[in-house]
Amino acid sequence: MILIADSGSTKCDWILLDDSDNSIVTRIRTNGVNPSVLKKKDIKEIIENCDELNEYKNSITSIYFFGAGCNNQKGEDKIKTIFENNFPKVTKIAVKEDLMLAVFAASHKASVVCILGTGSNCCFYNGQTIEQRVKAMGYILMDEGSGNHLGKEVLKSYYYKNLPEDLKFSLEKDFKLDDDKVLSRLYSAKMPNKYLAQYARFLFENIEHPYAKDIITFCVSEFIDKQLLKYKNELNEVPLYFIGSVGYHARDIIKEELEKRALKAPENFIRRPLTAFIQSVKEDKTFLKKVV
Repeated sequence: MILIADSGSTKCDWILLDDSDNSIVTRIRTNGVNPSVLKKKDIKEIIENCDELNEYKNSITSIYFFGAGCNNQKGEDKIKTIFENNFPKVTKIAVKEDLMLAVFAASHKASVVCILGTGSNCCFYNGQTIEQRVKAMGYILMDEGSGNHLGKEVLKSYYYKNLPEDLKFSLEKDFKLDDDKVLSRLYSAKMPNKYLAQYARFLFENIEHPYAKDIITFCVSEFIDKQLLKYKNELNEVPLYFIGSVGYHARDIIKEELEKRALKAPENFIRRPLTAFIQSVKEDKTFLKKVV
């Protein structure tokens, strides 16, 4: 059997395929598996505590893992070691950064591809290789336009007392904003970026509120100006795609901000890249060999 995974910091979607006809055996969701922010024992725990993965672990012979934090050798090696130890029959393990999955979920041709999920990223795919002009340095330094960025802006507005009273009331109702607990989640918990991204949902639930829309617009504009515009020349020649839940929910604002800058509208907004990727795998049995 073939196991294919799409992991961000918040969640990891796994799809198990029958290698005889590439039909879907089962779909599984676990917590995110990001080697840049999780230790080996934490990742091992996520896998070992998933009953469905354990049920099939002796049937899995190939694993294709696309994830945040896998754009370096250290992260790749960490994931491979864990898989080798937990799936005894596996003979093929491919670990690639999440951008690779996004590219092939969007198109098999030259394109500019943006990821807006818990984290953010952007690249130009020339039809063969990925080119990144901004080094992804994680949620503390970067991640403009991401769920993490949106959440950070919500909390900043709340603690600077800039949040309008009606939004403040809703936020306090939806989240337990005990100061000490918030500080603990931000500075002592394993994945503060995942914690911050929870607050992005609040913004999209209140997107009709001018203040909430302004925060989303600010974060989207930061992403466009600091990342996407690095590919301005390519945008005149190839299609643009946005991948991820934040991009999908912010699609109308993204279109507005691109239009203000005289940039073309995206070809498509893909909420779940793994679904589009699996469709390509099912249609072409040699597809995985082309990707990795």
